[in-house]
Amino acid sequence: MSAAQPILVFGSTGQVATELAALPDTFCLGRAAADLSDPKACADAIRAHAPRAVINAAAYTAVDRAEEDEALATTVNGHAPTSMAAICHELGVPIVHISTDYVFDGGGTQPWMPDDATQPLGAYGRSKLVGETGVRASGAVHAILRTSWVFSAHGANFVKTMLRLGAERDGLSVVADQIGGPTPARGIAAACHAMANQLIAHPERSGTYHYAGAPDCSWAEFARAIFDMSGIDCAVTEITTADYPTPAVRPPNSRMDCTSFTQTFGLPRPNWRASLSKTIAELEQTQ
Repeated sequence: MSAAQPILVFGSTGQVATELAALPDTFCLGRAAADLSDPKACADAIRAHAPRAVINAAAYTAVDRAEEDEALATTVNGHAPTSMAAICHELGVPIVHISTDYVFDGGGTQPWMPDDATQPLGAYGRSKLVGETGVRASGAVHAILRTSWVFSAHGANFVKTMLRLGAERDGLSVVADQIGGPTPARGIAAACHAMANQLIAHPERSGTYHYAGAPDCSWAEFARAIFDMSGIDCAVTEITTADYPTPAVRPPNSRMDCTSFTQTFGLPRPNWRASLSKTIAELEQTQ
């Protein structure tokens, strides 16, 4: 395996994949080149590209739609990464797989540890858990990186939604009883890139890790910060999850303990306020 070989990234248009494409020595595969609804095609792509490492940044992320389309969500989020990991094991290359806080039931108030018992509340979480299980069982050198509340200047996310709605309205009602760590996609990309390279030299670092922004906050608090930093005059009224029903149940507690990640890979939790400021500035430059 040569350092000249790229890190193969599944995904090209998502928030994290877009950031990974900007990093050195990465080669991103979009849906046309590797459709995750066809797990064998994903394995074939890895074999054809012979990368030094693989990062799976592609997923079925429509949380509410997954409740009615769990079979497809499970193929994309579960069977495809399982197939990727199996070929990675065969070829002797590490795989980094991005997962989610939705594998937990969101109970309590303590941050979730990587080895805490999983109990997804809905189809999306169940589909992601299938992928985690398959990657672990493959025998491949791997890192499963669970993250939450992803935002960036790309794609669809809470920050861009708040900026759009805040500019149109005098006030918004935002859920205040779900707590988590908003996480910049750029930070996730950098973390995955570093993990992939470190796993090549240190396969003993295989495992499951958490990576989320700090400090933890509610969606309502996050919304206020977005409006404050962007200079938008929009009042935020705090509501409960029950006031804003959705097809898929959201975990009320998405706090993530990132200690093992920071200790193992030497990277800190990202400060979401600093990243939010950069994201808003980036969006303003593109307007």
